[in-house]
Amino acid sequence: MDFGYDTRTEELRTRLSAFLDQHVLPAEPVFEEQREQATGDDRWTAPPIVEQLKAEARSQGLWNLFLPGEHGAGLTNLQYAPLAELTGRSPHLAPPALNCAAPDTGNMEVLAEFGTPAQRKEWLDPLLAGEIRSAFAMTEPDVASSDATNIETRIERDGDAYVINGRKWFISGAMNPKCAILIVMGKTDPAAERHRQQSQILVPRDTPGVEVRRGMRVFGYDDGDHGGHAEIVFRDVRVPVGNLIGEEGGGFAIAQARLGPGRIHHCMRLIGMAERALELMCRRAGARTAFGKPLAAQGVVQEWIAEARVEIEQLRLLVLKTAWLMDTVGNQGAHTEIQAIKIATPAAVQKIVDRAIQLHGAGGVSQDFPLAQLWAATRTLRLADGPDEVHKRSLARRELRKYASSDS
Repeated sequence: MDFGYDTRTEELRTRLSAFLDQHVLPAEPVFEEQREQATGDDRWTAPPIVEQLKAEARSQGLWNLFLPGEHGAGLTNLQYAPLAELTGRSPHLAPPALNCAAPDTGNMEVLAEFGTPAQRKEWLDPLLAGEIRSAFAMTEPDVASSDATNIETRIERDGDAYVINGRKWFISGAMNPKCAILIVMGKTDPAAERHRQQSQILVPRDTPGVEVRRGMRVFGYDDGDHGGHAEIVFRDVRVPVGNLIGEEGGGFAIAQARLGPGRIHHCMRLIGMAERALELMCRRAGARTAFGKPLAAQGVVQEWIAEARVEIEQLRLLVLKTAWLMDTVGNQGAHTEIQAIKIATPAAVQKIVDRAIQLHGAGGVSQDFPLAQLWAATRTLRLADGPDEVHKRSLARRELRKYASSDS
């Protein structure tokens, strides 16, 4: 296993680091000021500074870095991983500036891999250009969505159309007026085998019967600049048969293919968030004095800093190994490692950010530092893309199967 960065990765890391230092990090206070001033529908739209950064990133060739193959930058998972880490230093601003923000990234991956030429032309092309936004509608309030086979939304064939009925929530990005398309997951055949009941279908957001009810809050944040997290009701929504992605019954498999790279992206960004928190922790420790000596001289603070560095290095190696396996043996071959990083990374980074908050005292929970928002995002990722307990259950069962025959 060789996790060394190749020439192209190093060149992109250098350029991206410079872009972050020269453009993104200085734009953070502007971003926050514009968010505070936004009202009405503007609250759900990315602040104007994001469009300026997008134009700059595109002019520098730092665009669609996440997407492999002909539609994107053509990077492997291992090449993109350290770039995703860098964007985690400013998680609410850097990813959208590079057109590398969820849920658009996953939706573009789905369309690139499973979409028809017509679907790609209508929806993938404008997403790649950053002209529109999108959302992925899977989670439902009335069932345990940690088990995706529980979903109750129905997608029923009626002549040359499909009719969709159901209720979804925490649909990220769907409040944004620029959100033009939803990928909806629902059941086409409840009588089929458990993992063949679901399908995915494209639903334009302005289709009659699509009711965007409200934006859900996450630890008090509305994430308005991200397009919010909508509750949506689908009531007799009709779309053409040609809007089906792949085949009937293929929805669960498409969702799994979508989530593999997404978990790499999330975990590498989380490591970047941890690096930002550690940097803030060290700066604070050196600048503050308590009980007659700098915080940096307090044993417990030194312990926190040392443990954070060790944990970050461990996490990075595990994520890079996972990216390497995905490139060499595919998502299925890297299944254990994908689940391992999803279990380990958010929990460890949450602890690092929490300690950074503790070191900052009242300032750590305020809007004057990014730590409170980093904590909320990190804690949420212990639920997003499958909660910790589901991944632990699956991982444990895979380990136990190795010994089942010898124990019988």
